[in-house]
Amino acid sequence: MTETKTDPSRRALVGGLSAGMVAVLGSSAGAQEQVAQTDTAPNPARSYPKPPFEKQQQAWPGLASRMVPRPDHGETSYKGSGRLAGRKALITGGDSGIGRAAAIAYAREGADVAINYLPAEEPDAAEVVALIRQAGRKAVALPGDIREEAFCQRLVADAARELGGLDILVNNAVYQKSQVSILDITTEQLDQSFRTNVYAMFWITKAALAHLGPGAAIINTASVNAYEPSENLLDYAATKAAIVNFSKGLAKQLAESGIRVNAVAPGPFWTPLQVCGGQPPEKLPNFGKDTPIGRPGQPAELAGIYVLLASNEASYSTGQVFGAVGGRGGP
Repeated sequence: MTETKTDPSRRALVGGLSAGMVAVLGSSAGAQEQVAQTDTAPNPARSYPKPPFEKQQQAWPGLASRMVPRPDHGETSYKGSGRLAGRKALITGGDSGIGRAAAIAYAREGADVAINYLPAEEPDAAEVVALIRQAGRKAVALPGDIREEAFCQRLVADAARELGGLDILVNNAVYQKSQVSILDITTEQLDQSFRTNVYAMFWITKAALAHLGPGAAIINTASVNAYEPSENLLDYAATKAAIVNFSKGLAKQLAESGIRVNAVAPGPFWTPLQVCGGQPPEKLPNFGKDTPIGRPGQPAELAGIYVLLASNEASYSTGQVFGAVGGRGGP
């Protein structure tokens, strides 16, 4: 397969969205209109919405379609160039946030995509499935709870069967809940954090190895909290540090087999994770304001990194952690 060498973060406006999908995504127009600039290199500090944001809270797991402003996942801005043509990807947490941005980008780069999500996230997932199919690629929706090992095994088997193989795995689904004190973190919360963020990654990766061959890529979503843990995210930060360690160790183990393993460590990003307990409600209006860029990242701004790490362009990158933190912290 020949791939076109391009800037991994390049985006341009792309047409082709149906009137129906444009209507579905209309609530994010405010964010996307700011991106649609004529400049070839728009100012990143002014490209997307900045704080203050409206006060808002949702019940876990939350929906991107109910956020104000609605996150930009690249629905109207990401344009592919065939860099993942013929590839087959499984993405956990693919309904919204970072996983959704990766799913859209992968499809527009020529990959077929299976997404996992919780049943409560079906409204967001349906939009992603429509966007993947609109790109002319196969979309496979696989709802279910990855906190259960048996489901993780079925998830991988179903994805590989429906896609006709598997060569990209993105472990992205996450649980995060802010607590002021360690005294407020229950054993139930600790268990949910580790089972969602670490155990599931382990189980899914282990099952996927039966399908992954030379040239395959595993990408795990870590966090700036792996390096600069927030005092209100003790359990979450610990899981993200574990993900970094797991990614580096597994990369060494799989290098000879030709399977690359990398991690992405984002800083503050505007996703449903933040509005359903991931951040203290009183701090959410100014979320991301303390970064040098002065705003949270939008999921669309990570799409290029996930594409790069999945493509042959990153053939010598394994065991690495790629940061996108808005100017502070990270690897």
